[in-house]
Amino acid sequence: MTTAYVFPGQGAQFTGMGHQLYDLSGTAKALFEQADEVLGYPLSKVMFGGSEEELRQTKITQPAIFVQSAITYLTAEETPAPAAVAGHSLGEFSALVAAGVLTFADALRLVSERADAMQAAADAEPGTMAAVLGLDDAMIESACAELGEVVVPANYNSPGQLVISGTEVGIEKATRVLTDLGARRVVRLPVGGAFHSPLMAPARDRLKEAIDATRFGPAGCPVYQNVDAQPSVEPDVIKQKLIEQLTGAVRWTQTVQRMQAAGIDRFVEVGGKGGILAGLIRKVDRKLSVEQLG
Repeated sequence: MTTAYVFPGQGAQFTGMGHQLYDLSGTAKALFEQADEVLGYPLSKVMFGGSEEELRQTKITQPAIFVQSAITYLTAEETPAPAAVAGHSLGEFSALVAAGVLTFADALRLVSERADAMQAAADAEPGTMAAVLGLDDAMIESACAELGEVVVPANYNSPGQLVISGTEVGIEKATRVLTDLGARRVVRLPVGGAFHSPLMAPARDRLKEAIDATRFGPAGCPVYQNVDAQPSVEPDVIKQKLIEQLTGAVRWTQTVQRMQAAGIDRFVEVGGKGGILAGLIRKVDRKLSVEQLG
């Protein structure tokens, strides 16, 4: 089978994450210690013993998920080399480590900067997100465009599940309109900002400076990136798409479909609490093989 590794994003955190890895592997232990040194605070202690509330803080959540996923991949034994990689939002940074584009330390620095920048943007321009279930993507796109508010499709998670993002007023209006159009449910998400929307423009600009100052190598395999669901291998292309991701949509449905069309028939979800991406992939095509690593 032709294997792709996929990496989850925010929401995949869990209490005690990474502790078993640390205890069982000397290499993992060294990487956790390196992470604490890079960040300048003991992230590992929060991961191993922090509460759910602590782990939900964006400045902790994003580095924690990245560290756990990346270390899971880097310390895995007897796994086939990837034919391709992809990550959901934050997970794209773990995918870039797996593809050899970024070092573990450089990726972690960018993830930390991204988390801080997104939190600052969310504090400056409050917003929220909601999952729309059971409605055609094109209908949602059209409805959002006609609202006259900042509200946009943010995560194309699977057929019949699209997350919208925008101002509080925009999401409230969208909820009423989309319910009237026949959405099965519109569920407000417990997030601290309007991620993957124009409200994240200040975070995008701040992250661009950090990305431009970081060395990106050529990818050892195609990296299917969120903003256009297309494979990338060249460093400059990868950089630009990574910057655009903060205000652009996560096209996960299209990513899985394009990977499948390219011959990928086995997906291995790496890290996180497990099953999040597997469930979305199976909704795209139940015939696809999906496994969990870590």
